[in-house]
This record gives sequence, structure tokens and C-alpha cells, in this order.
Amino acid sequence: MHHDVDHVFRQDSDFYYLTGFDEPGAVLILAPHHEEHRVILFVRPKDKEKETWSGRRLGVDAAKARLGVDAVFPIQELDAKLDDYLKAADRLYYHFGPNQSLNATLLKHWQKLLATYAKRGTGPVAIEDAHLLLQPWRRVKQPEELTLIREAIAISVKAHNHAREIARPGRYEYEVQAEMEHLFRLAGGSPAYPSIVAAGDNACILHYVENQRQMQAGDLLLIDAGCCYQYYNADITRTFPVGGRFSAEQRILYELVLEAQLKAIAAVQPGNPFNTFHDAATRTITTGLVDLGLLVGDIDTLIEEKKHKAFFMHGTGHFLGLDVHDSGILRNPDKTWKPFQVGNVVTVEPGIYISPDYEPVEGQPQVPDRWKGIGIRIEDDVLITIAGPEVLTAGVPKALTDLED
Repeated sequence: MHHDVDHVFRQDSDFYYLTGFDEPGAVLILAPHHEEHRVILFVRPKDKEKETWSGRRLGVDAAKARLGVDAVFPIQELDAKLDDYLKAADRLYYHFGPNQSLNATLLKHWQKLLATYAKRGTGPVAIEDAHLLLQPWRRVKQPEELTLIREAIAISVKAHNHAREIARPGRYEYEVQAEMEHLFRLAGGSPAYPSIVAAGDNACILHYVENQRQMQAGDLLLIDAGCCYQYYNADITRTFPVGGRFSAEQRILYELVLEAQLKAIAAVQPGNPFNTFHDAATRTITTGLVDLGLLVGDIDTLIEEKKHKAFFMHGTGHFLGLDVHDSGILRNPDKTWKPFQVGNVVTVEPGIYISPDYEPVEGQPQVPDRWKGIGIRIEDDVLITIAGPEVLTAGVPKALTDLED
């Protein structure tokens, strides 16, 4: 974090998905071929002196009972015991992450077993990425996961509705951030990501996190904030007028973004290719911008040439779960898009952003000043069910009349 202060530890999502164990310095081995142990965990042993400084450890003995594994060993024994679990396998699944020491240990043992493969006729001859192996499972949420996502969303909904009540001209962006994150903490959660509280033309900066500006009458306030609860995340964005009323230009663009979002949500159906909701939002926004004279040309050509990206430069959504941008392979080997599945949770978040210093791309018109400095995004979290999309974040109003009420 800085010099002699560490960030709070956050467990690797794949490891947590498989174990529910949130201590550092741990390794999980799944060995279905092993005669005695199929699920093996290596953890930090109990150490009274270190625990006095850095907190309690579960330890070897308690880990077996609490986590339901077949065997638990001190992490210091990993190097000595690894061959026993690898030698009868025909393939090794491992994700080469930032832990260079562990990467080197795995490679050393794999190369040693490969060198003696001819004599034994057994051993892993290939390495595949464990993260890719887990993605199809993590993409479809189990009931227990959905319970935690719903709780993270319920906390976030309360915070967003509170933010709308307290935001007013003269207050600062960081005040709104502080009150929202206070509610996250009171409920046992934490911010899922750096909260974006962007007033006026700050909303045109997609990842604005300074949150220092004083809000003014006439500003829109874009809030992109969500709670993390027991490792599962919410991700919500709303944009509303600080002074209680949209200007004419703000109103027109807001209604266009909302129309695009509603059409995108309608496209989040089981079996639909992943790109369908982005295509629906892109076409709606591009058509609307042409109708307003902010883009000129044939709609299909503008989309093909990505001219809309001058105003709508990001994707329409992503999977949500243990990670805010959660696991989920989007394309098949033939480059076709994978379909939505029942149990997927996705964000749906189109937007329009017209920078105060906007310069048109070649062949496009100048933008009148009255449109400049407006940034709008609307984001909901959506569960795909057999019956279609369920908007989990519907508790935060987004209808224009509700925001002005």
C-alpha cells in the first residue's frame, strides 16, 4: 500500500471458489487419481509469535475439520510432497499467476517427472490453465452464490437510494462516496471497486475516482458504486440531476440511454449469443445520435466503422460474481459468441459521454456546446432465468420521472 503498510489480503477468486478459505500462503491440490488423498490442502501452520503480529491462523489441524478436505499439511512441506500427487496424473492443471516462487516449483516438478516418463510410463505430459477449466462453472451461479449476490445488491441499493437523497448543490463528491461506503461497512461489506462519484463533466471520464469536485446546480451526478459482501459483488450505476431537474439536452440523452438499456436487457435471454445485448444498445444509441444530428450517415455503416465509439466507447456489460468482471469465456474457438445460460449474472450498462473538449472524427459534424460535458450511464445487474432476465437491482429507480420526483 505504501512503504511499510500492506493492502488488506484478498484471496484469489478461483482458490476461494474451491475452498472458501481466505488465508494467504495456501495451496490446494485436487488429485482424483490418488489412492489415499483426493483433496489436499497446504496451509500456514500455527505460530504464536507471528499470530500476535498478523492475526490468527486456522492451522493444519483445524483446517481438515473445517474445510472438509482429505489431508492438510504445512505449506513448508509442499515441495517435498508434490511429486507424490503428480506422478500418477496424466495432466496438470495450474494457473501461472503472480506467485513466481510457486510457478517455479510447479515447473521444476513437472520437468523432473517428464524427464523420467519413459522409465515409468506415467506422469503429467501436459499443462493446462486451471482458470480456463473453472470458468464454465464459475459462470453459472449456484443458489448459495446468488444468495450472496442478492445481499451485496440489497446493500448497494440502499446506498444508492441514500446517495440520491443527500446529493445537492454545494456538497462534494467525496461526501456522497463516504456515506455510501459507510453503509457498505455497516452491513458487513466493503466497496467492490473504487467508487465513481462524478458530477458534471467528470462523468465523461469513465474511471473517474478522484471524487473531489463540489456539485453545482445543473450538474448531473453519475454514481458507479457497488458493495462486496462475503467475496460476491454488486455493480450499479445511476445518473441523476443534482438540482432535481434535467436540462432539455440532459433529458434527451438520458431517455436515449435508458431506451438502449431496456432494449439490451430484453436481449439478455437464455440461448442468445453474448454480443446481442451490446448490439441492441449500440444500434439504439447510434440511431438516436443520428436523429439528434450528433452523428451523420447510414446506421449500419456508422456501426461497422465504429463511429459511435466517439460517444459510447465501452462494452454494454460483463459477468458478475466473485470478481466484478467475473469469469466467463465469451467466444468459441470458431470466434462465434457463446450463448447466455440460465444462472449467468451480467451487468447491462450502456452510456453516452460527450467530453467538454470533444472533437469530431473525420466526416462527422461539430457538436454544439449545449451538448458538451454531459456523461450518462445506467447500469443494472441482471440474472438470466428460464423465464428471461430478472433485474436484481430494480430497487434503485431509473425512470426519469422518478429521478425528478
